[in-house]
Amino acid sequence: MTHPDRSWLLRDDRPVPAPGVPPGIEYHRVYAGGRRRVLRGLVAIVLLLAGFVGFAVLLTRLSEIVDAALFARSGPSTPLRQAAGALALAALIPYCMLVQRVVYGVRAASLHSVAGRFRFGVLGRALLVFGPPLLVVVALGSLGPVEPVGWATADLVWFFVIGMLLTPLAAAGEEYGFRGLLFRVLGSWAPGARSGAVLGIVVTTVLFSLVHGTLDPFLFTSYLVLFSSMAVVTWRTGGLEVAVVLHGVYNVSALVLATALHVDVGGALASRSAAVGSWTNLVPGAALVLITAAVWWTTRGTGPERTSAAGWPARGARDAGAPTVPLVAR
Repeated sequence: MTHPDRSWLLRDDRPVPAPGVPPGIEYHRVYAGGRRRVLRGLVAIVLLLAGFVGFAVLLTRLSEIVDAALFARSGPSTPLRQAAGALALAALIPYCMLVQRVVYGVRAASLHSVAGRFRFGVLGRALLVFGPPLLVVVALGSLGPVEPVGWATADLVWFFVIGMLLTPLAAAGEEYGFRGLLFRVLGSWAPGARSGAVLGIVVTTVLFSLVHGTLDPFLFTSYLVLFSSMAVVTWRTGGLEVAVVLHGVYNVSALVLATALHVDVGGALASRSAAVGSWTNLVPGAALVLITAAVWWTTRGTGPERTSAAGWPARGARDAGAPTVPLVAR
């Protein structure tokens, strides 16, 4: 059942029921129950961090062995190392679904959205409308001085291919881990939907910004804006599709531009704690704030997206509390 006031962004081409997802519950409240399930949440967080670090260490080490054995090269700035880093993050997509299924007994596909599936219509509309302006502002933010490196042509080609093919998957993996699994865990600990959203948005934003390893005021602020935008649009749209688009376009634009400018991306990431930002780093944030405001405005009539099984609540309706439908997969 579709609410007549649903926004153009969330109007799915193939609306279907969401089996296994409690009706009338917002995306970040799916794990909520009569008790806060703190122990389960802590287990899920530990598993998430273990996967986040473990996949990175394992694939990085494998790439180092292959680079040394086959190509006689080492260091953070090789195409294979970049591919390994991207694949390590992409692996979080199925991994987080597995953690959700094992720890909470919730169907894996519900991590995509409240519709119980990945809404390609939502992704396509977000990409068409928000992708071009975000690409332009990321490009404008790259107009500062750079230190080009003398890359071999083959390396530049591989960096471009990896940036176009694997970087979107890496960005999606980060969204499934932090705006998906972690957001749901934190959202389930609060007493209500609004307080759960605030807790999830604030904690995931600050934590993921700190994980990026810099306290430079310009860079850290750019991360805060980026990740808070991802969390807010996930809450308002009831799924990860728009956040995946924004994060993917942001990262792909930056990395492909870096390849075109012959920038040492791997070296920059390895020394990010010593990096010094500038005002240009805040330019993409302005576009993200406007995009987030646009998403909020288009969902103002119905509020945050809820499960299709219950229809769309009237304006001002709130989550009354815990789910009444079992979350165990059938």
